[in-house]
Amino acid sequence: MTIDDIDKELMPQHIAIIMDGNRRWAKEKGLDTKLGHKAGAETLEKIASYANEIGLKYLTVYAFSTENWKRTKEEVGALMVLLRNYLDKFLNRESLRNVKIRVLGNIENLDDKGLKDSINKIVEKSKNNTDLTLNIAFNYGGRDEIVRAVKNIAEKVKKDELTLEQIDEHLVSDNLYTANEPEPDLLIRPGGELRISNFLLWQLAYTEFLFINKYWPDFSEEDLLEAIATFKKRNRKFGGK
Repeated sequence: MTIDDIDKELMPQHIAIIMDGNRRWAKEKGLDTKLGHKAGAETLEKIASYANEIGLKYLTVYAFSTENWKRTKEEVGALMVLLRNYLDKFLNRESLRNVKIRVLGNIENLDDKGLKDSINKIVEKSKNNTDLTLNIAFNYGGRDEIVRAVKNIAEKVKKDELTLEQIDEHLVSDNLYTANEPEPDLLIRPGGELRISNFLLWQLAYTEFLFINKYWPDFSEEDLLEAIATFKKRNRKFGGK
C-alpha cells in the first residue's frame, strides 16, 4: 500500500497515538528498558516525518503521563534525558524542519531546567512552521487537563469576565491544551492494550479507535497507512443515524 492508494479527501486531519509497548519490546529482546524508549523515540521521528510527507495536519502523541512519575527514578531520569536530546536535534532533520512542535501538559513544575529550556526553545523556534503540527503530550493527564480548564473558567467567572450562561462545550474546548485544533479523527494504540489511559478524555468523544497488537518500536509507515485505510472504511455518525 502507498499513499496514492488513499483517497486524499478521506484522509483524517488529526491522528492521536498512544506510544505503548517500549518496555515490553525491550524486555522480550533482553535489552535495558532505556533502549526500548530510545527505539520508541526513533519510531516517533520516523512516523512524524512520514505523517508530514503524506500531508497529515495534526499528530498528537502520548509521551509521558502524569502517572508515569510512579516509575523508577532511574527510568524516569532516562526518559527526561532522552526527551531533551530528542527535542534538541528534532528540527535538524530535513523532513521535519517545517513541523510545528507543541507540548501538551504541565511543564512549569519540572525540576529539570534543561528539559524545560529545550521544550520552550523548540516550541518558540517552530511556532510559525506551517506543515504538520506535532503535539507531544508530556507530563499530561486528561483529567488534569479538564480540571485546569474548569479552574481557568471559574477564575473568569469569579472576576465577572464570564457568566454561567456563557459556559458551553466550545468554551471548555477553548481552555484545553488543544485549543484551536480539530479533535482527533483517529486514535491508534499499539501494544495490545484496550484502553485510553487518561489520554485526551474530552477530545476523543467521537474519535475512531484502532488497537494494534504490535509494540510501538515496531510500528511502521505501512502500519500508519493501513490505519488510515481502516479509518476510511468507518461510518462516522456523530450520534446520528
